[in-house]
Amino acid sequence: MEVRFGKYTLDFKRPSGTSRGVLHKKETYFIEIIEVGRRGIGECGLFHGLSHDDSPEFESQLAKVCDALQKGEDVSTLCAGFPSIQMGVEMALLSFNSPTPFQLFDNEFGHGRQPIAINGLVWMGDLEFMRKQVFDKIKSGFDCIKIKIGALDFVVECQLLAEIRERYSAEEVTLRVDANGAFSVNEALKKLHQLAAFDIHSIEQPIAVGQHKAMADLCAKTPLPIALDEELIGVLKSTEKATLLERINPQYIILKPSLLGGFSASEEWIQLAKERKIGWWVTSALESNIGLNAVAQWTASLNIKMPQGLGTGSLFTNNIESPLVVSEGVLRYDNSLSWVYPF
Repeated sequence: MEVRFGKYTLDFKRPSGTSRGVLHKKETYFIEIIEVGRRGIGECGLFHGLSHDDSPEFESQLAKVCDALQKGEDVSTLCAGFPSIQMGVEMALLSFNSPTPFQLFDNEFGHGRQPIAINGLVWMGDLEFMRKQVFDKIKSGFDCIKIKIGALDFVVECQLLAEIRERYSAEEVTLRVDANGAFSVNEALKKLHQLAAFDIHSIEQPIAVGQHKAMADLCAKTPLPIALDEELIGVLKSTEKATLLERINPQYIILKPSLLGGFSASEEWIQLAKERKIGWWVTSALESNIGLNAVAQWTASLNIKMPQGLGTGSLFTNNIESPLVVSEGVLRYDNSLSWVYPF
């Protein structure tokens, strides 16, 4: 058996704006497990500036993990503290032990029979660019729209939300917003009250991470549901996860397996959230279609109905060709299409 890894750089079709800056490229890593007649492929979706394991030691650690896997050794200790590597290993082993490298979970989505409802993602830009994205996505069949906010003038962002609500009620179009921690503690509650006027489903990460008392106060007083996103990154121990949820008591948490340490780690978050009556949904983290496919198949196995955040596969010019198709507000697996893995 041979185990190897390689780096791949995804190029955005157009620069994609967030409150943390503009993204032009996204580096990712693939793990391959190869044996005669069998192959497994996993993706370590490292996200520079966001992943807990974004460090100079990443590649050397990944090399150690692959070497240990090839020798048949347990790699749990080597993966500890490296969530994206842990995700890649988990995915590669699932792939290796599945009927085909891309059929990781046996469910209706993976067999092409049941699509997953997803939100349409609106990237930051000038008002006209964001406005065009919103109404193009609604026209194409999305009834749940997620808008990244926090980089433009807040008044301008509210103008866009007001225009959407003038044309579509909350029953017709669900609106989610993602601030990526852009609000200051002092202004956050006031802005949440302003946003609540537009029947917002939820806001992700209104203030920056690490301000647990302030976030807890916001979650207790908020007029609209708050979802923790970046706040979960780097929280790796079970006791720490439980403490975080009890301390902040958010309305929702956002699960990004590539940033949290894989499916097992994400399922632990789900169980802890359920015990505390906290809602949740799944979002991709700009993986290639290799990782997106695995996350989507895992998500489908959870049997949740609300729209998920799994629509990022079409953002890149050089993504891996796959059967994943976004249309009419859903992600579907089209068995008439083939995987074209270029390595």
